Amino acid sequence: MAQTTPAASETTPAATDSAKPAGTTAAPSGDAAAPAATAAPAPSSDKPADAAAAKPAEPAPAQAATPAATDKPVTQTAAPAPAAVDKNAEIAAKLRELVPAKADRLGLRRDERTAVEAFYKARAFAPVWLTDGAVNAKAKSAIDYLAHVDRDGLDPSEYPTPDFAAASGADALADAEMKLTAAALTYSRHALYGRVNYTRVAADISFTQDRPSPEDVLKQLAASDDAAKTLNGFEPQHHAYQALKQALADARAGKHDPKDEPKKEKVVRIPAGKVMKPGMKDERVVLLRKRLKMAEHPDSNVYDNDVQAAVTKFQKDSRIGVDGNVGPATLAALNGEESPAAKIGNPVDMIIANMDRWRWYDRDLGNPRVIVNIPDYRLTVYNDEKVYWTTKIVVGLPGKATPLISADMKFITVNPTWNVPPSIIQNEYLPALQEDPNALDRIGLKVEQAADGTVRIYQPPGAGNALGRIRFNFPNKFLVYQHDTPDKHLFARPRRAYSHGCMRVENPLKYGEVLLSLALPQEHYTAARLEKMFGGSEININFPKHIRVHLTYQTAFVDDEGKLQLREDVYGRDARMLAILKGSERKIADIAIDRPPNTSAKPVRVAPGTFGGGGYSGGPNFFDFLFGGPQPRETYVPPARRRTDNNGRYTSWR
Repeated sequence: MAQTTPAASETTPAATDSAKPAGTTAAPSGDAAAPAATAAPAPSSDKPADAAAAKPAEPAPAQAATPAATDKPVTQTAAPAPAAVDKNAEIAAKLRELVPAKADRLGLRRDERTAVEAFYKARAFAPVWLTDGAVNAKAKSAIDYLAHVDRDGLDPSEYPTPDFAAASGADALADAEMKLTAAALTYSRHALYGRVNYTRVAADISFTQDRPSPEDVLKQLAASDDAAKTLNGFEPQHHAYQALKQALADARAGKHDPKDEPKKEKVVRIPAGKVMKPGMKDERVVLLRKRLKMAEHPDSNVYDNDVQAAVTKFQKDSRIGVDGNVGPATLAALNGEESPAAKIGNPVDMIIANMDRWRWYDRDLGNPRVIVNIPDYRLTVYNDEKVYWTTKIVVGLPGKATPLISADMKFITVNPTWNVPPSIIQNEYLPALQEDPNALDRIGLKVEQAADGTVRIYQPPGAGNALGRIRFNFPNKFLVYQHDTPDKHLFARPRRAYSHGCMRVENPLKYGEVLLSLALPQEHYTAARLEKMFGGSEININFPKHIRVHLTYQTAFVDDEGKLQLREDVYGRDARMLAILKGSERKIADIAIDRPPNTSAKPVRVAPGTFGGGGYSGGPNFFDFLFGGPQPRETYVPPARRRTDNNGRYTSWR
């Protein structure tokens, strides 16, 4: 009994260590404990062990086999299971030492390093990618996924994974564990926020990105049975992104059809030569007349007043220098030649840039929602993931770009007052007022000044209002919105970048009907009902359910027929992103940079009492004055923005 009892106690710890794989020995230990008590009366139990061992061998009783399970030799046969337990414990001990230092050397951000340490500490430093000291299925799934992230336009070499098969010993296995954790975290950062941080592209891009924290990412991976599925879930899942993913595979396989690119207008080409001016004769004038579709005197080679007028109109419409002559810039525009920034780029590069831009946006785009595609000059309303309605739009000029944002449309204004943005007041109209205090009266604007010196310039509601008869409001820091316009002819042009940043809608009344049918279906608003509301007073129609609006820049997208469409990089967004990805900035491309605060919305102040206000006195269409439509001869133009001909006569404004 004195020796049987210690033997039983030695097997007890193995039986009670339920937290370790050696739990397979628990049942034998429990079974052995009961027979040990009944074995006490055995004849050999009161003899010394050596005396019992010296006796000649006798046939053992049937029940004697059970007490034998409590002897030391049997306990030692369970040694392999505790060895595995010890190996796991050894890896955990190594991770406890390794996590703080290794996380710092693996290129993780400060918040990621903090998350890694907190994550492993919470699980007593038990590994995620190892089970019983060997690589597990979760690790294999993650490694395979990260090796193929080029399918999402990312570079697998940026997410190096370990070779677990080559790792021997707890040190090497712990190191491999940390390396895979770092690769998964780095990938998740790029998938969730973008390989290129939007702040590096332009100052007029802004998003509130609500994403899982690094610790949440690790918890999701630890809880997942399929690491590849979890990692893939960090990418956008909506149709626009997934369609581009397939288009990328097709483009790399050479399946992109150049016929899917936008058709370029066939034009009459005019040979290079001397600058064509009024009064000269040149056989190229015949081609010039044909190019400008002049019906009268089509065969004349004289550069007369009619030709000069037609050239001047072309220059105004094309937003190039207006002088009535055909010089190199005008000739290039007449021949349809484009600047390098405007050309269609490499389809693969364009798709990759667009996929990364989609990572900036909400994962849930909203239902219903409005998507503006700036390079396509188009606005589309989606409901239940289907196109509900679409129309043409005019967007901002290069240099006055329509920003990239997401915001909530909250209300519509019928008969809007146009409050001139502070940037336009500062840059356009204060100089005009300094030279001519009555300049704004003549173009239908009113000026007010508050006691603190703040200047307000506005245009009352009316048929000639710059915003037309209806405005669509989604408050944002860039002060842009969508609106009607009295200037309809621009919608006939293929390129429609002419505004100061806001979006002009071709069919605004129908757009209002569509939005209100989704936001207030019980009210049964129609375009005709909205038109009856036209008058001299503002009317706001609030949306009880806000509609999400996304201003996007899709130079590459897949249309409803499944064809890849490519558009001009009108603002150079693709060029900037690709320069980052292919240049020295790539290493820090995903790190945000500080941008100066947006001052375009800051109120303009001058010395109190400078302006006493002004009255509306009719006059030419202010929309034309501000946004470049036909120019009345009496329109005031600040000297710094005037153009003159060779005789010093005013011809146009910049």
